[in-house]
Amino acid sequence: MGESGFPAVRDLAIIGDRRTAALVTTTGAIVWYCPGRFDYPALLAALLDPDRGGGWTVQMPDTTCAGRRYLEDSGILETTLATPAGELVITDWMPMGEGTPQGLCRQFSSAPADIAITLAPAPDYARRSPQLRLQGQGIQVDGQHYLYASHPLTISGASVDFTLPQGETGWCILVDRPLLDPTDMQLKGWLQTTLECWREIAAHATYHGPYEKEVAESIRALRLLTFEDNGGIIAAPTTSLPEVIGGQRNYDYRYVWLRDAGMIVSALTRAGSDGTDERRFLDFICGYDRDSNHQPLKPFSNLDGDSPSSEECLELVGYRHSAPVMIGNVAKDQLQLDAYGNVLLAAKLIYNRFETREHWSLVAEIADFLSDCWHEPDYGIWEEQEKHQYTSSKVVAACGLKYIAQVAENDAQAHRWRTAEQAIREFVTQHCLTSEGAYAVVAGGEDVDVTAALFPVWGYTPADSPEMVATMQVLERDYATGHLYRRHLKSFDSQREGAFLAGTLWVAQYWIMRQDLQRARAIMDAALEFSNDLGLFAEEANPATGEMLGNFPQTFVHAAFIGAAIDLKATLEKSSACTQ
Repeated sequence: MGESGFPAVRDLAIIGDRRTAALVTTTGAIVWYCPGRFDYPALLAALLDPDRGGGWTVQMPDTTCAGRRYLEDSGILETTLATPAGELVITDWMPMGEGTPQGLCRQFSSAPADIAITLAPAPDYARRSPQLRLQGQGIQVDGQHYLYASHPLTISGASVDFTLPQGETGWCILVDRPLLDPTDMQLKGWLQTTLECWREIAAHATYHGPYEKEVAESIRALRLLTFEDNGGIIAAPTTSLPEVIGGQRNYDYRYVWLRDAGMIVSALTRAGSDGTDERRFLDFICGYDRDSNHQPLKPFSNLDGDSPSSEECLELVGYRHSAPVMIGNVAKDQLQLDAYGNVLLAAKLIYNRFETREHWSLVAEIADFLSDCWHEPDYGIWEEQEKHQYTSSKVVAACGLKYIAQVAENDAQAHRWRTAEQAIREFVTQHCLTSEGAYAVVAGGEDVDVTAALFPVWGYTPADSPEMVATMQVLERDYATGHLYRRHLKSFDSQREGAFLAGTLWVAQYWIMRQDLQRARAIMDAALEFSNDLGLFAEEANPATGEMLGNFPQTFVHAAFIGAAIDLKATLEKSSACTQ
């Protein structure tokens, strides 16, 4: 544990069942768990308040982490703890498959010394005390969860303990229904069923090429954060891990953003997926709650496809005392034009790759909306506090319209979308260049943003166009720390936050397009320094301290890494073909 009992973000691992997730530290403590669904109230939230938040700890003298790994391509985690007396292996997982309960399972190898295992639940983000009572062979927790263990359980105030004696193996489970005398053999059966489920999921996409291990780890992260029931992909399983330690930029990321999901689906499609999860993305957004403000869709939703709840502040101290701790998200009512553009880009990719046109009516409605409303100011990709004419919003709208026009139903439809695309291009040329000839953050502005590195990736402009060359020169001069890049924010001094890892990887994609593969690899390797031992990324990185910052793990960053690796692979293959 780090400062005052808070684990470093780098030390966290994720386990999940594609409905919810839990975070596990290198010492085997479970410090975040929302039973039932990613965005349901937390039962364990020590990550945000070590004293009050609730956790599930494993106490053994003189313990250090000797390594951890996932079993195969699954979300089943093995953590090895070393002591002077020997090693303990903890297997943490969430059951999946027919006949398994929902919840958390923990298995322990032969204990090298006596081990104290304590569950301290804190229901509803610690807003009420847990109700604990004996029920059969286990303990009923808060009337809706059931704790069982291989050894006798003891209620001690607001927590439940048991001791695993030296030389003995053991287990404990926290599940959503009462069980009749669960056994070690049952757990082993559930583990095998769960592993088979993960094998089936992993078969949907395989990638071979540069950064093969790291891409596989990123694909695993995306799978873990995909909602099994409908295909929604959340931004992250956490809330309020700060972008600035001690600051107030703390947000709830347990929702499905159109923009993020569009980029993620595009990355998975290009990574060689069979389309199962990607096509479910279109299914999911068609179930979205329609916007009453004449937008086709809200910019993001909860996992039901409905509008997220309004923001609410919790009485938790916050990660490393970074308050407030928030649930809900007020950006749900913003106009974010780039979200719609990214949906069109993803839809066109899905249509081309899998020869389908499903949900065309909604896709066409989005294209019509962008044709009519592209000229309006919006809140931009970074969900700022004020509306502006964001260049990146215009550019991705133009690209989405350009590509979706290629699969239009008729000439009139295609003409309408292409006409809007051309109007956007004229606007950008006339209003969205700085005095240095670079793409501005907003029309009439002099600053640039790392999002512009995607303009050639989206197909808006050649990578070596004068505007892109000027833009990248400004990014290198004003926004780079080594090979890491920060974004530009209108409403906050971005020099106070960390390097933005997705943006850093977009810069790598840019240099791949410029054929400077050595530079691109250096940037990708710099970003990988801020993934952890399991290949998991947070949103941001502090180049000075090596800290990972922001909600974790962050699907947006994992998608950006996959995108860069795929572009690198394609360029290498093309180069190889040309030399043969």
